[in-house]
Amino acid sequence: MIEHFQIYNKPGKMQHRTGLPGRKPAFDFLAEILTFTGMKVAEEKWERLVDLACLLHEQNDFHEILRVTAQQAASLLQGETALLLMINPRTRETVKTVMREGRANDDRRFKTAQNQLSGWIMQQQQPLLSEDVARDARFSRTAWGEVAIKSVIGVPLRSEGAFIGTLILLNKISNAGFNEEDLAYLDKFAVIAAPYLRNVQKIAEYFSTPLPETALLVKYEQAGLLGKCSRFVELLQAVEAAARCEVRVLLEGQTGTGKELVARAIHQFGKRHNHPFIAIDCGAIPANLIESELFGHVKGAFTGAMHERKGLFDEANGGTLFMDEIANLPLEMQAKLMRVLVQNELRPLGGNKTHKIDVRIISASSHALRELVEKGQFREDLYYRLHVYPIAVPALAERREDIPLLANHFLKEFARQQQKQAELFHARLLEGFKYLRWEGNVRQLENVVERLVTLAAPDTKVLDEKILPADLKKQLKQTAVVTALNDDLALPEHLAAYETQLIRQALEANAWSQSQAARQLRIPVQTLHYKMNKLGISRSSRQMKS
Repeated sequence: MIEHFQIYNKPGKMQHRTGLPGRKPAFDFLAEILTFTGMKVAEEKWERLVDLACLLHEQNDFHEILRVTAQQAASLLQGETALLLMINPRTRETVKTVMREGRANDDRRFKTAQNQLSGWIMQQQQPLLSEDVARDARFSRTAWGEVAIKSVIGVPLRSEGAFIGTLILLNKISNAGFNEEDLAYLDKFAVIAAPYLRNVQKIAEYFSTPLPETALLVKYEQAGLLGKCSRFVELLQAVEAAARCEVRVLLEGQTGTGKELVARAIHQFGKRHNHPFIAIDCGAIPANLIESELFGHVKGAFTGAMHERKGLFDEANGGTLFMDEIANLPLEMQAKLMRVLVQNELRPLGGNKTHKIDVRIISASSHALRELVEKGQFREDLYYRLHVYPIAVPALAERREDIPLLANHFLKEFARQQQKQAELFHARLLEGFKYLRWEGNVRQLENVVERLVTLAAPDTKVLDEKILPADLKKQLKQTAVVTALNDDLALPEHLAAYETQLIRQALEANAWSQSQAARQLRIPVQTLHYKMNKLGISRSSRQMKS
């Protein structure tokens, strides 16, 4: 299993962090590591390594540990790019590539260069220093192409006696090139980071043990997640992975796809299931009330604040807070939320004291947050805090095979609620459902089925298109063509399928009276007889007249 994580450092952006909470355990851990390994560290660099240990000690999710490690390596040694790879010695399978920013690394030649560097360190299991990698005989010159990589240092990562990955820095910001002193310092850095990264690996291994597909479908049906198509199974696999671990999750998908149901399922099958699940629609709360809603307020915080009030973070303490449509959060509130996520503590509106909280955040958006970041409408630092484990919730158009299953489920639910006898849909209507646009996704399908049940007579058992809303009825008339075009048939077969469906519809609408059906189709009855024989159309025994 290999984890890639890349951080791009920018000149003038490096920061030296001090005064961090939890320095005592981090200091003790660092002292223990140095004593055990016999490493010597210059006094001026000791404080920076304590900061690193402190930062890692604060983190409890694996993507944050990877991000902090790569970012600190680039900052401490002034590297343009930090490349962190983790490998599972048991499986050696690639899991994913995570990049903080897009850059030339999207170029295949850049990836080839990366693979050569990490491959050499993995094979040799020793540090690497190259002052001009394009001229280095250890590597193929064809790997570099036009990629601007010159100076490189890299070290293997080891923990508990096992080789677990590599840490590589590309190009020094000063253009001076890396040297032996830089390499020695990076090696010390790796010794400190490796034990934390080993824990990361154990978490990632937990992610890679999926449930069998059948068990997965049965399990999540209990949470109201219904489906069986391959795209839906992929969604459930991601949900199962998120439920097993305490990572922050970002759900992205169109309105009406069921993002809150997904969030509830993650909570229901996670470690926090015995604690509250609290949901908030960030777009439904006025901007001047959102801080009080999330963080609470003290008595007298504003006009009308007659009593102290807990916010949703406190209500969700120990459990999960689902922040739907988080893109609608005002920028000022995004900064305050960022502080809460970093420090795991909050201060109520109007208060002067902070208190610790323990809340898992699951956020959701129907807008692409990455695009909003690029437009300056969403904070980049908050985006990366939330985007630890992104899950794409598919639109209904991506899982059309599931539409009959969902429609029948809603039919049973609403028939029971309204005490109607409706049992099933006409086959033509159910098939037509698969080809409607469903711009409102599952929510729209649910609403349409509820309306059909409501409009149906109490004793009606089979629902057909006669009571469909006008816009959907119009769409349904076009489904015969759409259905045919979606089948893998030649043109004559398309035409035959369409013709068969039209004739059957006319016959069924006229109680299988061929003369009336021919009149409706505006063809001679003899032509209808001929086509019925040619296409093999006949009425079933139960439709025959006595």
